[in-house]
Amino acid sequence: MSSKPANESAIFNTFARAPVSFERGEGVRLFTEQGDEYIDFAAGIAVNALGHAHPHLVKALNDQASKLWHVSNLYEIPGQEMLAKRLCNATFAEKVFFTNSGAEALECSLKTARRFHFNNGNPERVEILTFEGAFHGRTLATIAAGGQEKYLEGFGEKTPGFIQLPFLDEDALDAAINENTAAILIEPVQGEGGIRPVPASFLRRIRELCDENGLLLIYDEIQTGVGRTGKLFAYQWSGAAPDIMAIAKGIGGGFPLGACLATIEAAEGMTVGTHGTTFGGNPLAVAVGNAVLDVVLEEGFMDRVQQSALYLRQQLAELSDAFPDLIEEIRGEGLLLGIKCKIPNVKVVTAFREAGLLSVPAGENVVRLLPPLIVSVDDIREAVEKMQAAMTKLKNTEKQD
Repeated sequence: MSSKPANESAIFNTFARAPVSFERGEGVRLFTEQGDEYIDFAAGIAVNALGHAHPHLVKALNDQASKLWHVSNLYEIPGQEMLAKRLCNATFAEKVFFTNSGAEALECSLKTARRFHFNNGNPERVEILTFEGAFHGRTLATIAAGGQEKYLEGFGEKTPGFIQLPFLDEDALDAAINENTAAILIEPVQGEGGIRPVPASFLRRIRELCDENGLLLIYDEIQTGVGRTGKLFAYQWSGAAPDIMAIAKGIGGGFPLGACLATIEAAEGMTVGTHGTTFGGNPLAVAVGNAVLDVVLEEGFMDRVQQSALYLRQQLAELSDAFPDLIEEIRGEGLLLGIKCKIPNVKVVTAFREAGLLSVPAGENVVRLLPPLIVSVDDIREAVEKMQAAMTKLKNTEKQD
């Protein structure tokens, strides 16, 4: 056996962590123990939808924590029923299964789709059509759904039943549908894949194909949901409702919470014993989830998100014009925006951080900007000033190189 290195971390070496840690947060800002302040345009990778230490969320969590933390799903959980009904009332859905994470919500979605066909006498219909560039999670099934080699490598044979198609290729989609197809899975905006929006017309075409061929349409709204694009869920811009939808991240406002939403018909095969979870939808999680909905469903909240998003987009367009040698384009929807870079995106993420702004790298050499939905015009203005300072420094450095 090897001896333990004296200074080696006890944590798996699976993360390339930035050399900074935080003591506390307030709104869109994070603070280190040394008192350094950062504007948070990462938001825990689109998780902290209402920023840090939002008073309504803090109160909801504290109130519930003093009463009951966990009982398991052997018993009724009133907060769970309340949150499920509110999600159904605000969306296409009629049934909800709560999970702890987005990957679990996707797993439930995939099982629900396959079980639907089994329940209707078509057990051979198990194949899920997905799209290149997608990211659906880190479990064995969800990395197979995403199909990206860098996530599949080293974990044995790829979980069967997933077929990746070229992004936005309608002909390839038409040709791939056969008697074994169960569902089509898509992100309305690819997040990890480089902030690539799917046109509303393409989503509507997928809906038509599903209806024509008896397939289920599954949306992955883990990153796009809960107001991120300016509506509660991104699919609502297109009018093409799914049969099943996986959500997480923003619905918990920072507390681990996800959910699989479905129509009654799509979920009819998920009977007692077909699926389960110990922690999913526990009293703490659903208390926070209900508190998040209290805020984001307030009249005028989405209007303010759309206004902030428009202002940020305008400011980023000016930034792009000012640094044409560094920025190729600005892309995305709402407060899910990306800067496609002409230099390595990790250099830009690092420069932003050194200037006091947090961001997230993504595919296609994109830097993701995911500010909390409560971000103000003043916050955006200050964030863009930090971006300008970082870009100026990068431009000078690139000239010297």
